[in-house]
This record gives sequence, C-alpha cells and structure tokens, in this order.
Amino acid sequence: MGILQGKKGLILGVANDKSIAWGAAKACHREGAELGFSYLGDALKKRVQPLAESIGSNFVEPLDVADDTQLDDFFAKVEANWGRLDFLVHSIAFAGKESLKGLFRDTSRADFLLALDISAYSFVACARRAARLMKPGGAMLTMTYLGAVRAIPNYNVMGVAKAALEASTRYLSYDLGAEGIRVNAVSAGPVRTLAASGVSDFKRLMDRGVRGAMLRRNINQEEVGNAAAYLLSDWASGVTGEIHYVDAGFNVGAGDPGVDFTPSEP
Repeated sequence: MGILQGKKGLILGVANDKSIAWGAAKACHREGAELGFSYLGDALKKRVQPLAESIGSNFVEPLDVADDTQLDDFFAKVEANWGRLDFLVHSIAFAGKESLKGLFRDTSRADFLLALDISAYSFVACARRAARLMKPGGAMLTMTYLGAVRAIPNYNVMGVAKAALEASTRYLSYDLGAEGIRVNAVSAGPVRTLAASGVSDFKRLMDRGVRGAMLRRNINQEEVGNAAAYLLSDWASGVTGEIHYVDAGFNVGAGDPGVDFTPSEP
C-alpha cells in the first residue's frame, strides 16, 4: 500500500517528461494516487496526453490559469468526474523572456503583472476552487525556488513572483487550516526543464549549484517528486505553511566559499 493509496489528485503544469511536475506525478502514481492533468494549448496536449495515459490517467483537460471561466470549467469537470479532490500540485510559472535577462529595474509593468498573475495568483485561484472539493486531510503543494529569498542573477521578476507565491502559501495555510487542509511549497534546486531554459545563463547556475551545495551536486526530478509525495500524504499531516527545500543543502550556504556570483558576458 502506497502512502497516497486511494487518493485523487491534480497535477497542474506538466510540460514534458523533464518537468518537475512530472516528477511529482510519477511519485504520486507510484504511491497509489489516481491523477488528473491540465494542459495549455494543443502543442502541450500532445506531450501531456501520452504521459497521462502511461500512468493510467483518463483525466486530461485544458486549463489557462489566467482565465477565470476556464478555471471554473476545469474544476467543475473535476467535481463531475471524481466528486471530491484529495490533493493539488501547482507547478505553473511564466515570465516574458526579456524580463529574465539584463537588469531587474528594466522590467516593464506588463511583464511584472504577467509574471505575478501566472506564477503566484494562479495558485490562489486554483486553491480557492480546489478547497471546495476537499475534506479535512486535503493537501495543496506549489513549486518555488531560492530566487524568492535571494537575488539570483537573471531570475529577476520571477524571483519577485516566487516571493509572492511563498507568501501566498503561508496565507493559504492560515485560511485553510481551519478546514483541515494543508498548504506547502517545495523549493527545488535547479533542474533542467523547459521552464528553466528561459533563464539566461542557466548552465552557470547549475555549475554554481554543484559547488555551493552541501552534497556537492544538483538534485534531480525524482528527488523533488519524492518530497512532493510525502508532503501530500498523511505522513506529513502535521506540516503546513512550510517552504521545504530540496536543493542538496544549497540554501543553508555550506559549500565552496569561492563561488562566483557574477553572471557571464552574453
């Protein structure tokens, strides 16, 4: 019996088999959960549908988290299909490519609002709708990064959005705690994903992670997935409002003191 046996959960934000969200999906499936997925646009549907089918999921529905009507329709389908929801994994973020390089101060108003909307507010919007389908014991999880609390070169407005996401996690945990629903976040170290490819100088970020982490290595998709499965399960029944780091110890600052934080020339 897996630690999520009999539970029904949503995985939002899978882009391909390299996604952190897919790591969470594989771990939750291994632990016995029945899963549903979202996708944005036909191009992503072609990637997500086969992955969902590979683990026996028959719930794959379109969702644009910037559209309240689509959010309402998506969660109405969840209710019609399952009647209830035990957990939610939110792994959705976006910022304009131009805002992920150069100087943060040059971020446009439009890019700032877009990043905050898709990367932070979408978790609030999903949580509000998901909570209506949950009973005490329900759990929600989102994905963040160290750039929320440190200034990471080229992460720029996404760091501000992740800071808002982490604050939202704490406020949601307060709101939903009275209903017995837990809300947490995983702060993963750098992993090669489709989203990560939009961050300038990402290879250097990976190299820096190896030198600066306690374990002297980067983490992988499976390690994030295992942490997600734990936080969504009853094994973590007393854990809420937490930012759980899965970064080989990088966040505590033990590692090579000579790490160069200066971004390379373009």
